[in-house]
Amino acid sequence: MTYMQKGIALRGKRIAFVAAAAGISVMLGAGAASAKTVVKWLHLELDPKFVAKWEEIVKKYEEQHADVDVQMQFLENEAFKAKLPTLLQSDDVPDFFYSWGGGVLKQQSETGALQDVTAALDADGGKLRNQYTPASVNGLTFDGKVWAVPYKVGLVSFFYNKELFAKGGVKAEDIKSWDNFLEAVKKLKDAGIVPIAGGGGEKWPIHFYWSYLVMREGGQKVFDAAKKGEGEGFLDPAIIKAGDDLAALGKLEPFQPGYLGVTWPQALGVFGDGKAAMILGFENTEANQRKNAGDGKGLAPENIGRFAFPAVEGGAGKVTDTLGGLNGWVVTKNASKEALDFLAYLTNADNERDMAKAAMLLPVAVGADDGVTNPLLAESAKQLAGSTWHQNYFDQDLGAAVGRVVNDVSVEIVSGQMTSQDGAQQIQDAFELEQ
Repeated sequence: MTYMQKGIALRGKRIAFVAAAAGISVMLGAGAASAKTVVKWLHLELDPKFVAKWEEIVKKYEEQHADVDVQMQFLENEAFKAKLPTLLQSDDVPDFFYSWGGGVLKQQSETGALQDVTAALDADGGKLRNQYTPASVNGLTFDGKVWAVPYKVGLVSFFYNKELFAKGGVKAEDIKSWDNFLEAVKKLKDAGIVPIAGGGGEKWPIHFYWSYLVMREGGQKVFDAAKKGEGEGFLDPAIIKAGDDLAALGKLEPFQPGYLGVTWPQALGVFGDGKAAMILGFENTEANQRKNAGDGKGLAPENIGRFAFPAVEGGAGKVTDTLGGLNGWVVTKNASKEALDFLAYLTNADNERDMAKAAMLLPVAVGADDGVTNPLLAESAKQLAGSTWHQNYFDQDLGAAVGRVVNDVSVEIVSGQMTSQDGAQQIQDAFELEQ
């Protein structure tokens, strides 16, 4: 099945093939038989409600642009990562696709398969560039060139079950430091409650802990130096200390039994089923725990609270330093001007506001913040507004090869299979191999 056929199947469109096309062309003129410009959109969205919102936006755009046919294709996350390199070289190459930014985007930009969108953003006096927050554009820029159209920003923070916290005698407002957090874990365990829902099977959910601890121990200066290969790199004492902090958490056995074989959706289900008191997750955790809970309902929104990853006493980082995604739409090199025009429409303030109201995202379009009405998402938006350093996910920012080692090391440190020193050395070795 061709890309166009896949897109038509997913969109549910009905195409009428006219057998007497040549005759009609003669009667009505060659222009009447000209084909629409097809815009191929590759996405990873699992939630049918969110896809339906996109379909609404596509319909409105097509009503205003009768000569454009926007076709959507879905790929599951891991399949997307596996198939994208081949897809970019095939006849079914999409016009644009989803990106996490960071080192992965940088590597993709060096393949020659992507379109530098700087000129498009700067046309008409920077009209499109000014549509987005400066941080969102800067985060998708390498060597002065913009490689993706901004879409949304994300935030990793702790979500907790208020009833289980009350049962365990834990108050979220008292968790200000990493030591406070470890004490809360101990209290929950003493009360017979699993403290944290862990998804060690996919590894990357555990890297959130190591990443945040590196940020809290070393601050931006240490991490930026390590990325540049300066100083002691990933063998900096602050980074090794972050590993020690993670090991200390692991010794408390904070996760549910068997967490090393649990996927992220399953971990969300553990939290949504009320079988763990906390989860360190994305800004849309409240919605996703419902989807993955056994009963399809999960915890009631009013029973879920959230708090920032705590500070580390004596660390150089700040509690206002945040970790999360900066996502955009990558445009392929032969994409049409219509594809870029649709992307500008998809991500304008009105549409980003509507998507924010649907709890799909934290917007990057200037003026769309007022669309964030979900209380937990609004808390995340407020925290991001006060961010002193917003860092993309480490496994994305450092590139695929180093990122895989970061994820592996994080799991092995927290599970007691590796020392923080050895973990830092493995990351440093992987980083040097990439240089």
